[in-house]
Amino acid sequence: MLKEFKEFISRGNVVDLAVGVIVGGAFGKIVTSLVNDILMPFIGMLLGGIDFSNLSLTIIDAKISYGMFIQNVIDFLIVAFCVFLFVKTINELAKLGNKNDKKKEKGKDVVSETELSILKEIRDELKKNQKEISKKTTTRKAKKSTRERN
Repeated sequence: MLKEFKEFISRGNVVDLAVGVIVGGAFGKIVTSLVNDILMPFIGMLLGGIDFSNLSLTIIDAKISYGMFIQNVIDFLIVAFCVFLFVKTINELAKLGNKNDKKKEKGKDVVSETELSILKEIRDELKKNQKEISKKTTTRKAKKSTRERN
């Protein structure tokens, strides 16, 4: 079981996932700071000095902090947008890489088509020569058998 766990952990996908989670957590802290410390004060000023983190509603003994909810929704939207931009950039880079690969493959196809056409010409020439040799051999055998009869 320990050996299987070691194999599982040493796979590239698991390591990549772990790195992604760690970097994602750090990125989330940066975006949360951006939202809480930079964007929300400006949004609060635009809305008349409202501090969203302090907005709450008390019903009987329950305190509902809807301001924190609003702040977390904005935080989520900004994180989602940043991830979207990151994935879009990665996809664009991958497309560029694929275009370069396709250009290389097209070059290979041209070479392959040229090689194929040359091989077809060689095949056709060999067939032609084989037919000529076959005719000559048949003619010689016919002459030889005619001589033997006489």
